[in-house]
Amino acid sequence: MPAQATRPYVKEPLVSENGPGGRVRPARPGDPSRIGSYRIVGRLGVGGMGTVHAGVAPDGTRVAVKVIHPQLAQEPEFRGRFKREVDLSSRVTGPYLVPLLAADTDADTPWLATAYVPGPTLNEHMLAHGPLAGGNLYALAAATAQALAAVHAAGVVHRDVKPQNVVLTPSGPRLLDLGIAHAADGTSVTRTGVMTGTPGWISPEQYRTGATGPAGDMFAWGALAACAATGRLPFGTGAPDVVAFRVMSGEPDLDGVPAPLRRIVEKALAKEPEDRPSATEAAQECLGPLASQVTQVTQAVSADTAPTWAGGAVTAVWDMPAGDDPAWHVPPGRSRSRGWLVGAAAVAVAVIGGLAGGVGALASGGGEESGHAASARASSSAPVDSGQPAGGIPATPAPPTDSPPGESTTADRRQAVDDGPASAGSWAQARTAQGQGEHDVARAVLHDLGILVGDLGVTGFSPGAVRFRASRGEVYFSYRLTSDEQSMMIVETEIARSMCLTLRDVVLRLHPDLPYRTYVTVREAADGGPQVTWREDFVADTQCRSAFEDGTGQDWEPDENGLGEAMVPSTDSDEIRAADRTARRIIERTNGMRRSVGTDRQLGHEDIKVGFDPANSVMYVWSDYLMWNQGQVETWATTAAGEACRALVDQKQSMGDGWPYTRYAVAEIGGSGYLMIRWGTATTREDCPA
Repeated sequence: MPAQATRPYVKEPLVSENGPGGRVRPARPGDPSRIGSYRIVGRLGVGGMGTVHAGVAPDGTRVAVKVIHPQLAQEPEFRGRFKREVDLSSRVTGPYLVPLLAADTDADTPWLATAYVPGPTLNEHMLAHGPLAGGNLYALAAATAQALAAVHAAGVVHRDVKPQNVVLTPSGPRLLDLGIAHAADGTSVTRTGVMTGTPGWISPEQYRTGATGPAGDMFAWGALAACAATGRLPFGTGAPDVVAFRVMSGEPDLDGVPAPLRRIVEKALAKEPEDRPSATEAAQECLGPLASQVTQVTQAVSADTAPTWAGGAVTAVWDMPAGDDPAWHVPPGRSRSRGWLVGAAAVAVAVIGGLAGGVGALASGGGEESGHAASARASSSAPVDSGQPAGGIPATPAPPTDSPPGESTTADRRQAVDDGPASAGSWAQARTAQGQGEHDVARAVLHDLGILVGDLGVTGFSPGAVRFRASRGEVYFSYRLTSDEQSMMIVETEIARSMCLTLRDVVLRLHPDLPYRTYVTVREAADGGPQVTWREDFVADTQCRSAFEDGTGQDWEPDENGLGEAMVPSTDSDEIRAADRTARRIIERTNGMRRSVGTDRQLGHEDIKVGFDPANSVMYVWSDYLMWNQGQVETWATTAAGEACRALVDQKQSMGDGWPYTRYAVAEIGGSGYLMIRWGTATTREDCPA
């Protein structure tokens, strides 16, 4: 029975497209190696508008580089919006904002780079640790008010102040995302009639007339400070129209907001914009309670001698641990073109010489290598000693040498008719690299695995050798690994995935004449002998999913990154057709259930969408229709999940291995985040939700 899952009705934030300090994920095939002057070393996140890459400036500064999805870059209206975002961001500076460093809005694929700010969002922190208190609370209120003061002083209105757009860095809060901001003079490219902002953070006057301005930002700031203090929105949650009614006519729930902060928060949440304080006034108003906290912390600053601006006091009381922010690993080079492999031989040998037991002496050559190539490499690097791999692994006796392609020995002929799976025996008969192509493969495998192990922070790992078995079409990598069972499974899965990606790149792209199509990983144990841990056809596994799924499929759950990937418009004709058919069927079924699910109108493609996450083989279905209650949305999700599951089964039967998607997930998208409702694995139509 495939995995079927439901999740409690709790909205979760989508990944911020400005890439606040999160875990740096590995770069994916096709990601750029450089954008502008920035070296790209990984990914920070992905959203509906673009991908945020982790970059490094020439001086070593860490940056977040936001690149617009190519499909959106073709839309003139979207380009106009992006140029406006860059223009507004360049006008705004302040200590509690994220500075814009560079941008190119006229590039074929526009991008912008901002400073990288490590730390969780306020929303993430509250989900994990609850509301803020004491000095952190007052510092947050003062710092975000000061940030808005800088925004407003530049003639800009933010329009999206909420916990998801505040990052809690070790040095203080930072206000993010001017993506829907506009100039205070009202200039905007937002479509007429489209409400911008998030329910619960939208001001009464915006609901009434659509008006936005600095006073609207201050209303959202009051809601932000109250939420930070209590962990809940002052006007509650629920359907957007219900929240709007409370905002326009109800009183905020401020129980739990400390008295020193409550007065300024009440003023900020006033129904009429003229009754609210300016951002500068709010920041000054926060100085009293903030200075009191400074006195308690340092016993050196009193209210009478408090700083004249919030900055010094914020720094004095802010207490936010650095958390898990590992140093970014900057690889020595991601390109594996022929020029890099040959021209950088000296550097490669210096870095991986001790690891390259399977590479062999670079100058030793083989039948495939020309004298000129051998001479060039011999002059630029010393031979690599293959007798003793790094990491203290005792040298393995040299296995019998596999003859070059076309020259078959008796042992080779015996092995060629052996159709059994890879084993310790076949590994023992593999040989070290011969010829330029195999040397290139071995270097690339060791290079990429070295980066992977560094990124994972693996301990107890010792690389062995890269070996080749031409008669079986196999490339072997051996290693030693001491760890607990769960960690070992994760590491070995990632090693297998790295092998697959590297071999597809180097063998299929650079050396298609090589006879290899299968990778095999072998764990050498101190006792018990070598053990084959993975074997996979990297030619057939076009997106290197097999190892990933085999290692983690049982624990898979959809997440914001996969949903963000699914929001990127597809260019694959099979995916487009499948998504269109599935969306049409779900929309038809949904409209046929209007009475039971309480839909107040006919829904269409603007309400229900389908997309794909290639990395995890998932079809996502999501809706931004928010008028359902919990029971109704779960009924709809079950129907949508069933249609998605059956669509995947049918497509797989039609296309076979050419159709890679085997999972589905159904989500609801709201202004404050997303809700994953149903997900599972599509195996047979009978196992799909009814």
